[in-house]
Amino acid sequence: MTGEVLVNRYEIQQQLGKKAGRRTLLACDLQTHELVVIKLLSFGSDFEWDSLKLFEREAETLKSLSHSCIPRYLDYFEVNSPTLNGFALVQSYIPAQTLEQYLQNGRTFTEIEIKQIAQAVLEILAYLHGLHPPVIHRDLKPSNILLGERSGNNIGQVFLVDFGAVQTVLATEGATRTVVGTYGYMPPEQFGGRTVPASDLYSLGATLIYLVTGIHPADLPQKDFRIQFEHLADVSPSFRNWLQRMVEPNLERRLHSAVAALSALEQSPLPNIATLTTSKPAESQIQLTKSSDDLEILIPSPGFQPSLIFLGLFAIAWNSFILFWTIGALSAPFPVNLPFALFSLPFWGAGGFMLYGFLFNILGRTRLYVDRQQIDLTYELLGFKFRRFHPSPRPNITKLVYIPQHFTKDAEDNRTQVSAQLDIWVGVKKYQLGGTDHGIKSDLELEWLAHELSDWLNLPIHRE
Repeated sequence: MTGEVLVNRYEIQQQLGKKAGRRTLLACDLQTHELVVIKLLSFGSDFEWDSLKLFEREAETLKSLSHSCIPRYLDYFEVNSPTLNGFALVQSYIPAQTLEQYLQNGRTFTEIEIKQIAQAVLEILAYLHGLHPPVIHRDLKPSNILLGERSGNNIGQVFLVDFGAVQTVLATEGATRTVVGTYGYMPPEQFGGRTVPASDLYSLGATLIYLVTGIHPADLPQKDFRIQFEHLADVSPSFRNWLQRMVEPNLERRLHSAVAALSALEQSPLPNIATLTTSKPAESQIQLTKSSDDLEILIPSPGFQPSLIFLGLFAIAWNSFILFWTIGALSAPFPVNLPFALFSLPFWGAGGFMLYGFLFNILGRTRLYVDRQQIDLTYELLGFKFRRFHPSPRPNITKLVYIPQHFTKDAEDNRTQVSAQLDIWVGVKKYQLGGTDHGIKSDLELEWLAHELSDWLNLPIHRE
C-alpha cells in the first residue's frame, strides 16, 4: 500500500504493524504535511463484529481525550478501495520507540529510570481514571508505552498509546463483556471480563517487573496467582514491596487507584549511589585493610562446590590422556617423536588451564592493592601470582563504574543473567571485581567495596 493515498489526503509511507484484520500505517497528511498514524480495520474473512465495536470505541474515546502524552484524534472515515474495505482511525504520530523495542535491543533500566517511567504512566492513568466515566486502558504493556529521547537526568517523555482495548466503567455494566488484554499483563479479574481502574495498575506493575527482571511476566513462576519476581529483582526493598502491591491478585489488597500508587511510590525513596551498602555484610569473608597510604582487598575463592566435581574429573581425565599421549610420542625414535611431542603442547595448555580453574576455586584468592603510586590486581594460587595487566600508575585511575545485575540476549533471543560488577578504569585498562569473579558472593559485598573504593580514591561511582 506504500504510496497509496486514502480519501485524497493521507499518503501511505510505510506499514508499522499488522495483525489479524488490522494494520497500523505511517502516513503523510497532504494538507498539513505532518506525519500521522492510521489504524485500519478491514472487512476480511476473519472480521468480527466485536472488533468493530472496539474500534469505534477507541475512536470515540480518543476524540474525548486531551493529554500531551496520549495520541490526538485527527480523523475517522470509511475506506473503499480496490485493495481495502473497512474503517480508518487517524491519530497524531509520536516519534519514539516502545519499551518493548528498547528491551529487544538489549537496553536495561536502572531503578531510578524505572521509577520515572512508573511515575509518568501513573500520571496518565490518574487523568484517564479521573474522567467521568473513568477510562480503563485494559492493555497496558511495554509495546504500548513509548519513551522519548533522554533529557539530562530525566529518562525522557513517556507516552501511552493503542487504546484499542479501552473501556469505560459504564460500558462494563452491560450484559455482554469482551475479554481483551495480553496474557502476563492481565489481572485475574480481567479474565472474567471484569475491569476496574486498579486493573491498569496490575498491568503497569507487570510491565515494570519486565523492566526490572528482563523476563516476560508470563515466563516468571507464580504462587497463589502471585508473580514470583523478587529473587530476580535487583532493586531496593521499598520499591520491591511497592511492585508487590501493584500486582497483588486480590483486588482488595492491591493499590486501588493511580493517585494512591503515586503517593506510595513517592514514599519509596529514589535510589542513588549513596544508598549503596556502606558497611561490610555480616557473613562476608572479604578482608579489607586501608590506611592513608594504601588500600588492600583480599577476596577468597568460594571453596569447594558440587559444580566443581565435573570440572575436576574432566581435568584429571584430560591431563591423563595427554600424559599417555606424550609418553607414547617420546618413546618413538628420534627425530620422529619430536613433532608428536610438540603437537601435545597446546593440549597441555588447555589441561593446565582447567586444572588452574579447579584449584583456584578452592585454594585461590583475588588481591587488589592500591597505594599512592600504583594499582595492582593479582590472582594468587599456592604462592604464585597471575595478572591480566601489569601494575598501572595510580594517577591514571579515571572512573569507577558499578553495573547492577542485568540480562543480555544472544542471536537466538535467549536471555542470560549477568552478575553485578565493579569496573575500575585506569586509562584504557579495566580492572574488574564481580561479574565472573565468583569470590564475591552477593551484590551487597560488591556495593560495599564500591563505596570503600570511592571513598578512598575520592572518585564518584557511576551506575550503568
